[in-house]
Amino acid sequence: MSPFRRLSVLVLALAAAPSFAATRQVTLTVPTMDCATCPVTIRVALMKVPGVSKAVVSYRRRTAVVTFDDAKADVAALTRATDGAGYPSFQADAK
Repeated sequence: MSPFRRLSVLVLALAAAPSFAATRQVTLTVPTMDCATCPVTIRVALMKVPGVSKAVVSYRRRTAVVTFDDAKADVAALTRATDGAGYPSFQADAK
């Protein structure tokens, strides 16, 4: 394989790989949870967001702890998902 072709393959491989992707975890506050079945609806909505790998929703704390790939999702996408399910949320651990 020629040096030019090797370089081309390397450049394409690097361009295709997510360069700065990282797994993040955020806590969302969901103040409008008012029944014990609300967490199921919220979890399902969050798990539909591309990049979300885990969502743990607590009715008692009215929170959702979400683990996601930040190259595929962001906090805005997560809050849109809960809002779309009828449960507005905001990032609890924003600094």
